[in-house]
Parts: sequence; C-alpha cells; structure tokens
Amino acid sequence: MISVKQLRRSFGPIVAVDGISFDVAKGEVLGFLGPNGAGKSTAMKMLTCFLPPDSGTATVCGHDIINEPISVQKSLGYLAENAPAYGEMTVGSFLNFICDAREIRGQQRKKAIDKIVHLCSIESVFHQTIETLSKGYRRRVGLAQALIHDPDVLILDEPTDGLDPNQKHEVRQLINKMAKDKCIILSTHTLEEVEAVCTRTIIIARGRILIDATPGEIKEKYQCTLEEAFRKITIKQSD
Repeated sequence: MISVKQLRRSFGPIVAVDGISFDVAKGEVLGFLGPNGAGKSTAMKMLTCFLPPDSGTATVCGHDIINEPISVQKSLGYLAENAPAYGEMTVGSFLNFICDAREIRGQQRKKAIDKIVHLCSIESVFHQTIETLSKGYRRRVGLAQALIHDPDVLILDEPTDGLDPNQKHEVRQLINKMAKDKCIILSTHTLEEVEAVCTRTIIIARGRILIDATPGEIKEKYQCTLEEAFRKITIKQSD
C-alpha cells in the first residue's frame, strides 16, 4: 500500500533524507526509528504530501505523491509530531470541521464522530475548547482527526507523546486492533512501543536506512535488547 523509491530531500547543505526505499503492505505496522534529526519526520511529511521531495517518489494506495497529492491525502490519515489544531474550537466543532474537509456528511458524519469519540476516549472533553486541553487529550484529538474517515493507510508521528501509561496502553491496543486491516507507519522514540505493536522496524540515521527487519530479528542479530541494539546501530553510524 506504500512504496517508496529513492526518496531524497535536503535543506540547503543538510541532507535530511538520502535516497531511501522501502515498501509497506496491508497488515504491517512499520516502526520508523532513528535519533533526533535522522530524517523521520521529513520522510513522513513527503509521504503525506506536505513537503515535496528533491528526487525520487512514492505511492500510497497506488497514487503518486508528486502527481496525485489529493488522492494520496484522501487515502491516508496523518498524525503529525506537533499536530496542528485550532485552539479556539471545541473538540466537537474541530471534528466537524475535519468532516467538512473529508466530505463526510449527514448520517455518515454522525456515525463517524460517535465512533471516533468513543474510540479515542474523548467524550468528557467533547465540548471543551482545544486550548484548554492537556497535552494528552490534545494528542487524542489529533489521533481522532487522523482516524475519522477510516483510512486504509495511517502515518503516525509519536502517537503516544504526552499520554500517561494507561492512555499509551489504550492507544497501543487500538493500533493492534486496526493493524490487520490497514497499513501503518509509526514513528516513536519509545522502543517498548515498537515491541508492543510493530511487525517490522526500519532504523535510519543521517537520512539513510541502516536496518530493515522485525524487532525480534534485530534483537537476535545483536544479542541484546532492542534499546541496546538501537544504540549500537545508530552510535556506530555517527562515529
């Protein structure tokens, strides 16, 4: 459902993403890992058509990110690292605004909002303005807007950032529940999260893919925990 071919992006002299290629199929949850500045968020912004690549391309559900950006964005849900929202809007009005943008109308809209409010456990803040919410609740609202149109592809940048341990557990359960029917890319710094939900892991540093394997294969190869393996792989690259 996602196919990436030699994707590259630089900012002046800094190469953020350096010719990466990979595929992600339906039913896979790909953990996209790397140290700060590795190029993770830049890659995600290109896949979601918020940032054009310098070269290379990618397809999402068969749609090219360069030639068919609207079709790409219709087929995916995206939770950005710092998910933008309108602080003066209530949660309910914001989700209705997202439904307008996604062309979800009538009875279908009511069903979509009712479902996602329950799924993301935001009933208690539905009538609050977003600016009054805690970081954890804002993250849940961001997740709700990414899921509201039931997309085939999900791209989630730090989805549990700011959540307490119970909320993190709920989000992980949600991802596991959705995984069999969707193609999911998940960026996180929490390696226990990778082991809990990811079927596959890509580790990048300096814009390049260093390893592409299952969490179990990485631990087996390096004979240590995933966290220790991550350190060995990324520190070696920076030497």
